[in-house]
Amino acid sequence: MKPNHGPFEHLFHASKWSWQGLKAAWQHEQAFRIEVVASLFIVPLAVYLGESPAEQVLLLGAWMLVLIVELLNSAIEATVDRISTDFHELSGRAKDLGSAAVFLCNITFVGTWAILLLN
Repeated sequence: MKPNHGPFEHLFHASKWSWQGLKAAWQHEQAFRIEVVASLFIVPLAVYLGESPAEQVLLLGAWMLVLIVELLNSAIEATVDRISTDFHELSGRAKDLGSAAVFLCNITFVGTWAILLLN
């Protein structure tokens, strides 16, 4: 049974768990570490190259989508591995689908940047 927290206490706990998730992703997921390091270049570049606040938000949002989906893909992989490390067709499919989602986000990121910056 979940504890009955007030809204501020709930926000505190949710923030703490979110931070733990980010730390776990940094510690255990190489792709996430690479993407965070890439953020050191991508975020300032988006702010600099975006000609309006709307363009800046689109450039940054496309990148944030990559990070978010990478975290969800990592969660899927961890869950599948927790259940069993034995090969199973459905386990492989779940991991492949998560990877495909990251791939599509990367295409969206590149496409968004190309459209906005080459226009």
